Amino acid sequence: MKPLTVLVVVTLIAIGYYKIAQGNFNVAASARIGMAVMLVFTSIGHFIYDDGMAMMLPDFIPLKKQIVHLTGIMELVAAVGLLIPQYRVRTGWLLVVFFILIIPANIYGAMQQVDFQKATLNGKGLSYLFFRIPLQILFITWVYFSAVKDVPSVAN
Repeated sequence: MKPLTVLVVVTLIAIGYYKIAQGNFNVAASARIGMAVMLVFTSIGHFIYDDGMAMMLPDFIPLKKQIVHLTGIMELVAAVGLLIPQYRVRTGWLLVVFFILIIPANIYGAMQQVDFQKATLNGKGLSYLFFRIPLQILFITWVYFSAVKDVPSVAN
């Protein structure tokens, strides 16, 4: 829920900024800024909650904490890439793939009832997926329409 809140609030602030500073609602740029800030926010979790996030990976996967840290770094790099025009589309596509690839970890974590913030096995379980899967779809759609298929600015 926190990443969604960060995404929406920062995007709305950016939309307001563009309207005041440039006289238009630059929805695509605002959405990219919102996603970039959200990615920075979630990447921090990969370092703070690395024990719990590592529990979201099956036992047969080696170097779990390193993978969690690597994905956190990938989120930071993607945040920057979204804001650099020449890398925006490529970063957008890579984020779409990234968001799809992390779905299995979310499913596994839910099946194991992982509470990644506490690094325990008493999380919400499968009910977590009723929020998480639509959230992943929203992230994919958000990135696609703001970074891959640029939505033009809306004047007034």
